[in-house]
Amino acid sequence: MIIGNIHNLQPWLPQELRQAIEHIKAHVTAETPKGKHDIEGNRLFYLISEDMTEPHEARRAEYHARYLDIQIVLKGQEGMTFSTQPAGTPDTDWLADKDIAFLPEGVDEKTVILNEGDFVVFYPGKCINRCAQWARQPGFAKQ
Repeated sequence: MIIGNIHNLQPWLPQELRQAIEHIKAHVTAETPKGKHDIEGNRLFYLISEDMTEPHEARRAEYHARYLDIQIVLKGQEGMTFSTQPAGTPDTDWLADKDIAFLPEGVDEKTVILNEGDFVVFYPGKCINRCAQWARQPGFAKQ
């Protein structure tokens, strides 16, 4: 896992990761539509999503088998949990077609709260639960 802020990229970040973040900084605006946007076809792409945060218990955990999962908070605040343990058996397995699987929760989850500009990189196989609400009221989050 790597965590940082897009406005203060550290020199030790892998070059390809730095380039992907710089591409998003240069091309994503408030008007960028939701959905999938290719950088290098299916090898490198990003998804823009807009969600209301929810209590952690209402969210399902997820993981990917092939792709790095780079989460950048473009607007709002978002809580994410992650597990350092194996993901376990998914109840929804779309790994072959969509490289994503879902399960009720990760094992021994840890929490990180991200604000606008913050990013986190999860490696394949790492179980995460995103869009969790940490304030008293739900909030808007755009990634």
